[in-house]
Amino acid sequence: MSCNDSNQRKQETVKSTSKENKENDSVQNFGIVIHGGAGTILKENMSDSLEQAYKNKLEEAIRTGHEILANGGTAMEAVQRTINVMEDSPLFNSAKGAVFTNEGKNELDASIMDGKTLNAGAIAGVTNVKNPINLAYEVMTNSEHVLLSGKGAEQFAKEQGLEIVDPEYFYTENRFKAMERARKRDQEKSNKTAFYDPFIKDEKFGTVGCAALDKNGNLAAGTSTGGMSNKKYNRIGDAPIIGAGTYANNETCAVSSTGWGEYFIRGVVAYDISAMMEYKGLSLQEAASEVIQKKQPELGGNGGIIAIDHAGNVSMEFNTAGMYRATMNTQGDLEIGIFED
Repeated sequence: MSCNDSNQRKQETVKSTSKENKENDSVQNFGIVIHGGAGTILKENMSDSLEQAYKNKLEEAIRTGHEILANGGTAMEAVQRTINVMEDSPLFNSAKGAVFTNEGKNELDASIMDGKTLNAGAIAGVTNVKNPINLAYEVMTNSEHVLLSGKGAEQFAKEQGLEIVDPEYFYTENRFKAMERARKRDQEKSNKTAFYDPFIKDEKFGTVGCAALDKNGNLAAGTSTGGMSNKKYNRIGDAPIIGAGTYANNETCAVSSTGWGEYFIRGVVAYDISAMMEYKGLSLQEAASEVIQKKQPELGGNGGIIAIDHAGNVSMEFNTAGMYRATMNTQGDLEIGIFED
């Protein structure tokens, strides 16, 4: 009996140790993935210097978030700080590099979601907040709401002590000229209706986004954008819509979208990927491919997503000619892409 008891205790110890090691491995696993917009991004249309500038900024952004995660920081913090880097760059259609509306303004949208609690925050139509993703976070954590817009969102930003800037801060020459070209195209349309063509197929979209998994197994995602060049009527796309532009759930994945917003809203793209994992048992890559390569094109929309699941698997799926993207895993392996592989 004594020998049997001893063997049983040894077996239980081995099982317990194995389980603990497994849990520790899972807890220590982390990763991050970002995008800077998808669209008709062709190598022949981009100078070597501009391509390098994009790659440098993508690397700076993702290393910022990866360092936070490596040091035990939260996915929520990593998402914010990573997106801040891209928001502060004129290269992307978000904050500093935002496109102009038909009225010559910059209207900013953003959203963020916590995969642990399913809490979320979003803002739309903001014109003077330096980092919109930070305001979305404040809405999530310091209000009873999910989505604030326009002047009300700006008032809330002031109350939360966020950095407010003159709208001139967002001005960039190339974005302004792009709006003027779009205006001219509208004027030249002899059969123009009361509404406008919501998509210009030869132009890329510069929405930025991030999804992250931290060492505690928590997921988070965020998206920030200036919307659509030459947009009218205070148009709002998918970026600030939870479930369309952003979604995170610890049970499945964290997703940030970029593309033709109207169709991403109709397809509830970010949530659809999560739902297919949860209810259909698909892997992240299988779900992302189904939504981006089949469902969206069948609807008539295009674009892409970046996502990470609860095990650290990453997807960077797009059905356009290119998508600015990067990812880093637990080991610090860095992958950066712009054009279609």
